[in-house]
Amino acid sequence: MCALLDLAADALALDGCDAVEVGLTRSDVALTRFADSRVHQNVARVDGEARLRVVVDGSRVGVAVTNSLDHAAIRRAAEQARDIARVSKPDPQYAGMPSGEQAYSAAGRDDGDTAGCSAADRAGLVSRILAELPAGVLGAGYVETGRVERAIANSFGLTGSHAGTHVGASVLASSDVGGEDSTGHAEGGASALSGLDVSRLGARAARKVELGRRPREVEPGRWSVVLEPAATEVLVQFLDYLAFGGKNFNDGRSALCGRLGDQVCSERVTIVDDALSPLLPGVPFDAEGTPKRRVPFIETGVAVAVGHDRSTAAVAGTRSTGHALPPPNPHGPMPAHIIMEAGSTGLDGLVEGCERGLYITRFHYTNVVHPLRTSITGMTRDGTFLISGGRIVGGVRNLRFTQSILDALRHVEDVGRDVEMASDAFFGAAVAPAVRLTNFTFTSTTAH
Repeated sequence: MCALLDLAADALALDGCDAVEVGLTRSDVALTRFADSRVHQNVARVDGEARLRVVVDGSRVGVAVTNSLDHAAIRRAAEQARDIARVSKPDPQYAGMPSGEQAYSAAGRDDGDTAGCSAADRAGLVSRILAELPAGVLGAGYVETGRVERAIANSFGLTGSHAGTHVGASVLASSDVGGEDSTGHAEGGASALSGLDVSRLGARAARKVELGRRPREVEPGRWSVVLEPAATEVLVQFLDYLAFGGKNFNDGRSALCGRLGDQVCSERVTIVDDALSPLLPGVPFDAEGTPKRRVPFIETGVAVAVGHDRSTAAVAGTRSTGHALPPPNPHGPMPAHIIMEAGSTGLDGLVEGCERGLYITRFHYTNVVHPLRTSITGMTRDGTFLISGGRIVGGVRNLRFTQSILDALRHVEDVGRDVEMASDAFFGAAVAPAVRLTNFTFTSTTAH
């Protein structure tokens, strides 16, 4: 049995309760930062959390959390959760807990080299990134490695445990040769060190610096665009946040309300949540212990489902899709392993298919404008280029966009064959390809 699960036993034996749930996490994550082409910071954090959910009187629910992973602290947290439950109002949406052992599939990787990656090892990865930058170009960014263990148990016999590793890297290359600023960005992530080519990231960022020198101004308006995976991921993650959650759907606050079964995107667009995919550092169960599985939300452009936990599923008259977040959770369920499926065209082919347009490396400072319209606004950054005659002809100054995500995805003309992973502290991990689409709205330009 997982050592973390051993810590749950005393809490599960707590008397005076109808149900007890124990969620346990232990993480060991380290980060190496670099700027001006030199390492300037190494940080490492070992942390733990026990999250106790206790139910009394049928539907009075209390939650308590402790960062001390020992039997006494977890027992005290369980008692605190019971005390909270006793003075709480009944929760009409409490839908019970799963019972009995569940069948969990394999997810992610638990890679020893990644878990044991030292500060010196990460510095070596940084060195490989910087080796790709030419003279006069400086690099900044990070390399992160980590291992996270998770376990869950409840008083109805459910137990589950998982351990997985991850690695991520980001590089921002910059040059101020002759006073002409130019930047280029690349990032990537994987479940293990062997899945991430950091030298390739450095080379990509360096090429953008060279292409972006002496940027020209272009007029805002509607443009055809080729989005690199990092830019596509922003669209997909915000769509997940705004449209794929069961609580928003039940409350009439999702853009997919009344539209399941409708064509909402180009037929080239398929978006799923799949924590079991080898492309992601996934976890095989959600915060309630429900097994994860592949769940399509947009299938060949058609809206087919939203994500549910046990509570929102009960309201909707369906079953949980395994998307519960840790309690207490006012936001409801949210998919955290989003994948936009690849097409068959190489990145060069996406550019060649664009007679005139803009090539976008990534978006920055993105915020929601209108949730039901899935409208967001933000800026291009660190590699924005003009496409003319099917080739990139030079850099352009950054632009601000205001755009409906669903409208953008309705105008997808082609989808790239290569996907990349990005992670975000709020949205979770996502995988997406590059895409070419028309009618992307830019509202203004910038001075840089």
